Amino acid sequence: MTDPASDTAVASSRLRILFATSECAPLVKTGGLGDVSAALPAALKSLGADVRILLPGYRAVLAQLPDGREIARFTATADFPQARLLQSHTPSNVPLLALDCPELYDRDGGPYQNEAGSDWADNALRFGLLSRVAARLGSAASPLDWQPDVVHCSDWQTGLAPVYLRYAAGARAATLQTIHNLAYQGIFEPQMVAALGLPPDCFNPDGVEYFGKLSFLKSGLQFADAITTVSPTYAEEIQSEALGFGLQGLLAARRDCLVGILNGIDTGLWNPATDSLI
Repeated sequence: MTDPASDTAVASSRLRILFATSECAPLVKTGGLGDVSAALPAALKSLGADVRILLPGYRAVLAQLPDGREIARFTATADFPQARLLQSHTPSNVPLLALDCPELYDRDGGPYQNEAGSDWADNALRFGLLSRVAARLGSAASPLDWQPDVVHCSDWQTGLAPVYLRYAAGARAATLQTIHNLAYQGIFEPQMVAALGLPPDCFNPDGVEYFGKLSFLKSGLQFADAITTVSPTYAEEIQSEALGFGLQGLLAARRDCLVGILNGIDTGLWNPATDSLI
C-alpha cells in the first residue's frame, strides 16, 4: 500500500518545465526545431520531469486537437488581442497547451510566412504573444495551478519570454534560451517595444535594442538565466565574428552561462531496425 503523503512529496519534487516553442512535430514543422520540440520534452518526461509544451494554435494544429479543452483566458493587453489556452496532448502523450488566438494564428500559409513566401506582417505580435503567455505561465500571475520551475525558450520566436519574466512581480521561473540557428533573430522596428507591452527602459544596448531595432533573440540571450545551443562546437563558433551574426560580443560576455549540448535523435522514431523506408 502506498503512502499518499509520500506520493505527493515525489510529485512536488519533480522538475516542472514549460517548453515554449513555435513548432512541434508532427503537429507543425518547418525544420529541426519541430523535431527537437517533440523529442526533447518526451525524453524529459520519460526521465520523470513534469513537462508541458506551449505551442501557437495555428489552424493546422487546432485541427489535430479535437479534444482541446479551454483552461484559461487572457484579456487583450497592449496591442495583443484576447486569447485562450487549450489543453491537450501530443501524439507521444506529452501535455500540450495550445494558444488559441484566431486573429493571429487562424490563417492559411506556414507558421512564419504566407502562401507567397513573405513573412507575416504581424509576426512581432504573433510571437510576442507566445512569449508573453509563456512568461505569464512562469510567473506568480499564472492562471493555472501548475507553475513551472523552468521556462525553456527556443530560438527568436520565444525570445521575449525571459524579458517579460525578468520584469514580472513575485516569484518566477528560471529561464533557458536555446539557439538552434543564430542567423534568424526576429528583428523588428523600435515602435514594437510599446506595442508588445515591454518596459520602455529595456530598449537600450544592455537590453532588447539591437542596432536601433528590437531583436527577439538578442532579448532572450540578454535576459535568460542560461543559454544552450545544439553542440559544444557551435557554442564556441557563435562567439566569433564569422558566425556570431552581430551577437558574438554578447555571447562571449555570457560564456559562463552558455553550454553546447549535442542534439540527439528520437531512436523510437528514427530506428534503422524498424524504419520501413530503409
